[in-house]
Amino acid sequence: MSTAMSAADIIESAMSAMTDAAFPALFDVTIVCTTDECQAAYWMERLSKGICKGNGDGGVYPMVLAVSEDWSSPSGAGNGLGTLYAFQKACRVARGKSDVDIAAELMGGKISAALYHTAGKGTRLAPLPASENNNKPGVKLPVCHKLSDGTFEPITVLEAVVRQTGIYASSRSGRLSVFWGDQIFVPTAPFKYSPTHHVDIMCTLEKEPPTEKVWREKGLEKYGVIAVSGGDSGDAAQVEKVDHATAMRMLKNLGDIARVGPSLGSFSVSAKILQALCEEFKAELDAKDGKLDTDPHFWMPLTLPQDEYISLMSQKGVEDYESRAHHVRMTKMKVAFRAANPELGLFGAVDVGSGACWWDYGLLKLYIANNRKLSEDGAHADLLRRFFGVTSRIMNSDVSGVTVDGSACVSSCKALSGSVGRHAAMASVEAQELQIGENAIVVNCAAKRIIAGKGAVLYNLVSESDISAEDGDVIVSVSDVHGSTMLLKSKIDICGGDAWKKLLDGNNMSFEEVHTQNRDADISAIEKKRKELFKKASSSFAL
Repeated sequence: MSTAMSAADIIESAMSAMTDAAFPALFDVTIVCTTDECQAAYWMERLSKGICKGNGDGGVYPMVLAVSEDWSSPSGAGNGLGTLYAFQKACRVARGKSDVDIAAELMGGKISAALYHTAGKGTRLAPLPASENNNKPGVKLPVCHKLSDGTFEPITVLEAVVRQTGIYASSRSGRLSVFWGDQIFVPTAPFKYSPTHHVDIMCTLEKEPPTEKVWREKGLEKYGVIAVSGGDSGDAAQVEKVDHATAMRMLKNLGDIARVGPSLGSFSVSAKILQALCEEFKAELDAKDGKLDTDPHFWMPLTLPQDEYISLMSQKGVEDYESRAHHVRMTKMKVAFRAANPELGLFGAVDVGSGACWWDYGLLKLYIANNRKLSEDGAHADLLRRFFGVTSRIMNSDVSGVTVDGSACVSSCKALSGSVGRHAAMASVEAQELQIGENAIVVNCAAKRIIAGKGAVLYNLVSESDISAEDGDVIVSVSDVHGSTMLLKSKIDICGGDAWKKLLDGNNMSFEEVHTQNRDADISAIEKKRKELFKKASSSFAL
């Protein structure tokens, strides 16, 4: 009789681990790679008193280490060198903060560690990151959670990601896990496992054999694809955006291919190969120069034959001689590493299940769509509410004088009168009167009267009079350390990436100009000032 867990059992187990308030699933060490030192300081404090707060036993774990990517190249280190540099910098912070050698602890298999990449402009989520002064992972969601000081605040995207990914910690002692800071998923494949490879990459493996028909139907030519050998080794390899015939040719060194699927990009590495990569790229890391990404510069040259690698990189505009030299370099490292560390395979896959629930907050339209699920019906919406601890439609709120539609989601709000429409989602909102339309999203706003049209998004707005938005408006407030504010506007159907350099109606600056103005902003000081203004506005209309 098979003892394999069903997808439903796996989902239940994952949700229980994610939402266990008494014993949350967490990595021993949480590393956040940020854009600047102000963001690093913010996340050290925020995570330590929230998602990653200790259990009161006085131990050093869980430990939060946030670092900035102070790289020499204006274009950044890339997520390959960026991962290595952030880990090394976090090790130095840990020694100074707690006199702990996390590299040695990791090598000894005593701890698990996770690194979250959060840098980037967040163009496609604009204008919301602008309201957080370029702190993209600090974008708030319309549901509140309780911090260690007893206050309720809207949970941020990064806090949600840290909570979700913690379910992999128990399987990854002695490994560094690397995640992106804007995606949440609930796996339908086992998340507890024994690593068999020094590198394993997360993917959604298809159940069907990788035929040309399946490749075409699944649109695999659009993705970075992980292919897994049918042999006992479970070895895997990666190709990027190629058709079926090209992929099969490039992956012939794997032998028979059992399963394929799109890569999630997130991965884990053993302490040994992490050390080997740091040693291999010591010159670049010391000089803080160069840009290398994991997929094209680490995983593909380590898993593909030289000619196939050169062919793939040529499609990216990389000269053959450059690709050949890099492949030779990585092959030399691989041969030496495998000879010294044969206990595990080199590169494998971790399946999250092709039916996994997936919530991406990296685009404005997805931020809106996923937040609307808080008030929708259906299995995925039920899971989302459970993940965020939404046990009723109105939580920790005083809105007895407000007519709230039975489908709306209201978290930590206060108001005396008005109405909240169908499928609206609100968190940390205070007003004398609310007029919130269908599908509207209102987060961290205070005003005497708040009017939000159908589908409107109001974010971080504070006024001692009225706040008003028409149907489909997106309006945010951008503050500075002195409390001065300006409004930044968009529409729910405008992609911030497409409009990044444009001056949209109602604005005095483009999204790009605001991003430049926000550079190196002291986000902790601004957050403190924003709370002061919120409290002042709220007290002015005596709730």
